Parts: sequence; structure tokens; C-alpha cells
Amino acid sequence: MPEERIQKVLATAGVASRRAAEVLVATGRVRVDGKVAIVGQKVDPVVSTIEVDGNPVGVGVARAYVALHKPAGVTSTTRDRHAETTVLDLIPTTLVPDGTRLYPVGRLDQDSEGLLLLTNDGEWAERVLHPRFGVEREYAVALGTPLVAEQARLLNAGIRIEEGIAKLTTPLRATTSVENRVLAETLDPAPDPNLVWYRATLAQGWKRQIRRMFGAVDAPIVRLVRIRIGTVRLGDLRSGRSRILKTPEIKAMAGLASSAPRSPGNSTPQPGPSNLPSRPNVVRPHKGRPQGPRTPAAKPSAGKPSGGRLAGRPMPDARGNSRQRET
Repeated sequence: MPEERIQKVLATAGVASRRAAEVLVATGRVRVDGKVAIVGQKVDPVVSTIEVDGNPVGVGVARAYVALHKPAGVTSTTRDRHAETTVLDLIPTTLVPDGTRLYPVGRLDQDSEGLLLLTNDGEWAERVLHPRFGVEREYAVALGTPLVAEQARLLNAGIRIEEGIAKLTTPLRATTSVENRVLAETLDPAPDPNLVWYRATLAQGWKRQIRRMFGAVDAPIVRLVRIRIGTVRLGDLRSGRSRILKTPEIKAMAGLASSAPRSPGNSTPQPGPSNLPSRPNVVRPHKGRPQGPRTPAAKPSAGKPSGGRLAGRPMPDARGNSRQRET
């Protein structure tokens, strides 16, 4: 087998993306034949012994692509000494080829639920995750009370947070009763029937972005469910269950991520309640309800559900514990 750069070998083996693999090498966590590797070093993975954090890296491992409905309360990391359950604990061994180690493609925060992709294909994961490709994430957002017109206007116009202007790729919309029923059948525990649901779509991926946006307009989120990543949908996959991605889904995601880069939020919605559909559950102003912050530049204050330290672009490592894209 011809020699390849060490970071490409690690990505091919499913350890991490090339960029994340470079970090692993640069921080001295990779050894080749017992010696600390350097970035750009060429190796023959068939002849050399490669280790990451003391764990041998297999070569030629079968690729695996899994969709999981992550329940709330489960961490998206592969290893967490403080967590009772991680996403890997939910994946049946029958779905994964022998010797395969899966890693989450991005993450959902512990309180959120819904679609999470896992794979050992670092290149595929990088194409799906990298912000320059603008792969969309769609969420079902549950609130205790309906939004008023001003809150909807501010969310559609964009909310200023520390990283910049947080925008939705399409106007926020209220869900239909059919959508609510189908989603409720997949959730555990079942949602409160009095919750008011909306659909929000992002191409950005800032940490806890949806929660921070809604928190900025005084609309705390009760439940947050990711229902789509690119062309892959949650569908009728029940909470805690997983399935293998079909070949057309895998190819479609790779093709979507490889298409011409798009600017997150390039479909800038025009502010105003007219963006919400004219159906019975559309947002209407409510007397006595707070009209939200005066400007979308308000930052979430301590104690609001949208708080927390901000993170940058995802960078999964060999343990799956490092920064990843999250909303």
C-alpha cells in the first residue's frame, strides 16, 4: 500500500476528520512504530503500527453510517466519566461491523433530542459538518405559550449573539396538527399536549444557537427536537432507537455537502408576522403578553435557558470528547 500523510490515514481509518487528525498529531497523541508522529509524516498503514492515545488504529475497517434518535439526558460524546449514558451505549452491536468505532457527526446538547448521525468515515463527517457547506439542520421547537408577532419578527430578522447575527435559513413557521401527531409518536416521554410547536431551520452551527435565539426574545424552549440533517430525516424513528443509513441517503448527503458552498442564512427572511402560515395555529398577538426585547442585539442573561459558554467550530478527537458543532 502506498505511503500517505498520517492525517489522511487517520481520517481514512475513521478516527477523525483530516483537520481534527492534524490536531491529534500536533498535540503528540499519535505514535507511529512507537515514536511520536509529526504533521505531514508519510506512513504505510499496512507496514507501520499506528496508535492514538495508545489505542491501535485499524486499517481497511468497513464504513458505517448510523442515524440515532437521541433522547434528552444522553450526552453526544463517546466517552464521558460524568455521564450515565452516552450515545454509543444506545447503538446495538448488530448495526456496527466488528472492530468499528463510531463517532458523532456534530452533537446535540444533553437537554435536546432528535436526529444524530454517527460514522467512522472522517471525510464524510467533515463534509457534513464544515460550515462552508451550509448543510441545513431543522428543529421542532416547543414553547409553553405562542409567540407574539414582535417575537416572531425579531427571530426572522436575526438575533445578534456573541459570534455574530444568528439567522434562520427560512422563516419560522407554526407546525400542523399532523406534524405534531407524527412527532409525538416518536418521543419519549410523550410531549405535553398544551405545548406550542414551531419549525426552525439553520445552516449555521453555533453552540446552543436555537435556545439562545429564542431566549433572547423571552421565549424559553421547553423541548427541542432535531428532525432533519441535510437530506436525512428523523421520520418515525422512535426515541432511543437507531438505524443504518441507506446508500442513497449516504450518497445524497455527500453530494449535498460537496455542492457549491452557500452562505448560512443566504435566504434572508423578511421580518414580519406575514411569514407565518395562515392556519389556525399561526402566531397571533396576545394581550398582556410581553413583546420581547426592544432590539435583537440583546444577549441572553445568566439564568436564561440559552446561557452557557460559547464554542467554535466542531473538532472531534479520537475519544470523541472535543469540541463539536452544536445548537
